[in-house]
Amino acid sequence: MPDFLIVFLLLLTAAYAALLLLYRLGWSRTSVAVLAGKEIPHPSISVIIPARNEAGNIGRCLAALKQQNYPSALVEIMVVDDASEDETAAIARSFEGVQVLDLKRFLAGKTGTVAYKKMALSAGIAHSTGKLIVTTDADCTAGENWLLSIAAFQQQTGACMVAAPVVFEKKKGLLAAFQSLDFMTMQGITAAVLRFRLGSMANGANLAFERAAFDAVNGYEGITHLASGDDYLLMNKLRATYRNRLFYLKANPAVVSTQPQPDWKSFFNQRVRWASKSGKYKDAGVTLMLLLVYSFNLVLLLLFITGFWYTAAWQWLWKILLLKIAAELLLLLPVAAFFERKKLLWWFPFLQPLHIFYVVAAGFFGMLGTYSWKGRVVR
Repeated sequence: MPDFLIVFLLLLTAAYAALLLLYRLGWSRTSVAVLAGKEIPHPSISVIIPARNEAGNIGRCLAALKQQNYPSALVEIMVVDDASEDETAAIARSFEGVQVLDLKRFLAGKTGTVAYKKMALSAGIAHSTGKLIVTTDADCTAGENWLLSIAAFQQQTGACMVAAPVVFEKKKGLLAAFQSLDFMTMQGITAAVLRFRLGSMANGANLAFERAAFDAVNGYEGITHLASGDDYLLMNKLRATYRNRLFYLKANPAVVSTQPQPDWKSFFNQRVRWASKSGKYKDAGVTLMLLLVYSFNLVLLLLFITGFWYTAAWQWLWKILLLKIAAELLLLLPVAAFFERKKLLWWFPFLQPLHIFYVVAAGFFGMLGTYSWKGRVVR
């Protein structure tokens, strides 16, 4: 292999390893939040839940919300039904005190909409009254101290936005293990990015923000041309004005659990949807990090393909792959311990080929911007 290619491989690998070390440092320096257990936070909270065809999940989600250790007079729960073709809305209406909005009425007269989730969130927020907005998904469940921990943390820190932890429910099988490991990695990166102010990362399944801050940046205005990114793109807008008031809430009571995708096709479409928002907004830090991760995995895939004609490529591939595994485990070990998923790490080395291919494929199709989600083809 030519010397300049070897130098390039070494530099790229060193950069990737350094990035993972930075993520590990960021996760470690994000302290576990100490929340006042007896003090009852005072802000009124609006929980907004966009839902489309979630009849199998919405009941569990709302049942968990009705069990919150938070003054019920200060909590309103709003489900925004996005043209569901099942009993989602009816199930939601069966819960006392839960408000259900029909997104179709909110969109009446509007054409060319692609950002259905942002529109659903906008409708819910517009019809709500809470000073603190909390968003989650219809397939999520939360512990009884979820809202209490978010409100207490927000008051302690003065955060205008709080990104809180999400984990996949425990399921058996290769697909579930792969999704869980991948998602835990993203949680570790999210904490690090916010800890070091490197950019914007969040997940709308567990997100809170001040209504006043949301109004100050005109909500989702200016980003509704993109179907995805209700979480990341809103955070980016808030970061431009409130740079030092965005935090990651690292606390077990704040964890929300969600369902892994049931099959590989659904999983891939979900990740393409997430990838489609990358590079679509001014966030140089995160864009550069994503470019490094994508380039590194693409090079590994190219080394594998090249090895069929030039076996020296495989020799370098195995060496770099071992370094990749070591660097990623350095981040994943403490994150998996926090989420109580350390047993999944036995899968990790064996899933590397799948992970490399998935990163390259999802990134490529994400840049094309076309995917299928919940019965809709989005472009």
